Amino acid sequence: MLIISKHYPVEQRERAVKMVLDHLGEYRSVYAACQAIGPKVGVGAESLRRWVLQAQVDAAQRPGATTADQQRIRALEREVRDLKEANEILKAASIFFARELCATRRWMYREVVRDRLCWAVAAA
Repeated sequence: MLIISKHYPVEQRERAVKMVLDHLGEYRSVYAACQAIGPKVGVGAESLRRWVLQAQVDAAQRPGATTADQQRIRALEREVRDLKEANEILKAASIFFARELCATRRWMYREVVRDRLCWAVAAA
């Protein structure tokens, strides 16, 4: 089955949803209404059904996340993803600089030990 993404104009979407909501009492379910009205307005039945369900959620007629809530959730998820990415970059940088610092300290410690050995040999 080939799935093709199709974007409908907002006006067409709103008109189709309004038509289904207006005639919902004539059908036994939202699905049946969408099956009957979808082809008349040139919209797929499943797309129309999802729009109608979301419109009912937005109107507080059905439980669920409203469109505004979904947008806020997406924005927060994007922010979390960006912060996690920044955190990973900072972790990698701290590991890199810790290795450099450790190598520098080892080199300095070797120099101190070498100097002390030279002083001990010279004193003996």
